[in-house]
Amino acid sequence: MEAAYVFRVAFTLSPRRARIDPERFETTLRIPAPEPGTEGWRLFRDALWRGEANDTEHARRLCADRLPDGVEVLSATFREFETDEAYLEALRAAIEADLDAFRSDSVRDTLHKYFGSSIRVGDSQPDGDSASDD
Repeated sequence: MEAAYVFRVAFTLSPRRARIDPERFETTLRIPAPEPGTEGWRLFRDALWRGEANDTEHARRLCADRLPDGVEVLSATFREFETDEAYLEALRAAIEADLDAFRSDSVRDTLHKYFGSSIRVGDSQPDGDSASDD
């Protein structure tokens, strides 16, 4: 059971002791999603709205906190939520058990409200070829 929040991140290295070229780099950052029902599992509720980061500064800090010192995150854009079927089922069950926390009438509405159409269900391999939207 695995899932991750996928961000596109632009960063630079600092402090600089030499000139670097290019000064800006871009990469994909995957933040593992906590198991549904455990501490931090509602990250999507607090950070996303309709498949977009609801606060760009918060998203930037969220990604920066997971990188080593000396890496300065310039921007972070939410791309998708990667999940396998087992994690998605556990997520649906955890949401169903606490619908009031999401101010929603259904699990489907909750997932759409926060993730939009940016859920990719696959085979738990980061670059797997089996994928579909929920």
